[in-house]
Amino acid sequence: MIPITELIRNQYFIALLILFVSFIIARISLFILKKYIHKFALRTKTDIDDIILRIITKPLYIIIILIGLNTSLKTLTIPEPYSSIINKILFIIYVILITLAVSKVITALLVKWFKVQKKFEKTPRLISKIIKIVIYIIALLIILDHFDIDITPIVATLGIGALAIGLALQNTLSNLFAGLHLISDKPIIIGDFIQLENNVSGYVEDIGWRSTRIKTLQNTIVIIPNSKLAESIIINTSLQEPSIILQCGVSYDSNLEKVEKVTIDVAKNLQKKMKSIINEFEPEIRYHTFSDSNINFSITIRLSRIEDKNIVTHELIKELKKRYDKEKIEISYPIRKIYNGK
Repeated sequence: MIPITELIRNQYFIALLILFVSFIIARISLFILKKYIHKFALRTKTDIDDIILRIITKPLYIIIILIGLNTSLKTLTIPEPYSSIINKILFIIYVILITLAVSKVITALLVKWFKVQKKFEKTPRLISKIIKIVIYIIALLIILDHFDIDITPIVATLGIGALAIGLALQNTLSNLFAGLHLISDKPIIIGDFIQLENNVSGYVEDIGWRSTRIKTLQNTIVIIPNSKLAESIIINTSLQEPSIILQCGVSYDSNLEKVEKVTIDVAKNLQKKMKSIINEFEPEIRYHTFSDSNINFSITIRLSRIEDKNIVTHELIKELKKRYDKEKIEISYPIRKIYNGK
């Protein structure tokens, strides 16, 4: 049996003991985080602390074990010639772990901040990607500075390379900067219902680094390059209450007062039947044109959801036709009167 004094003096025993202790400390830290700190975080009103705790738990556990491993290796004589290389490798691992954790925390905080802002329930992926790239670049600069590497030649080389790449990728870069313009200027945001000049309409799903995705009411995804979208005329219906403006017309023999009364009555009855129509808004009818066959007018109804526009228009046309037939209100066919002159 080996005496205790000899075990204490044995470098391999000490190294294993340090590694074992570091593992125990890591497990205890993990237990405290999950058992006590996590319970405390659950009692708070916000879930930000829960998110941060979940992100940093695993990296912290790994870092504690790596510190124990590094300390145990220093007690051994065999790795001494390689201690410098080992320290450099461990430093890189520490920076990578911390960088990943920081990027996840900042992204989570950004998403949370956007969620509490009005109409910013979703954050574009472009913002998250740019933040991650900036954090990774800072981490790379920290590593280069730690190794006393002069970054001036690297920056000069990157500048020349960036110029060449910029010339080759003009369209891609124009889409990237157009995406940044859309995010900063906010003509549209994620979740808005927009209509474009090429008759494309739908909800903005995401603003990416190259293109913007729009989901139509027919559940089709339309992908538009950011540069084209930024130069387009955009009707953003989400900036106001959505509405239906239905065009109609009645014959010149019609009693316009009666037509107005019947039309308003039909619209109000439809308000009671369909939840997507806003009851607080009084339906409007406005005569506006003496056309070839009819006196034309528009009917305006406010909606709570733009996606119900088609079905409400469908029901309104049916109800108007039924009621007009009942009240003997005529919608004339196009008529041309031909006179023979002598």
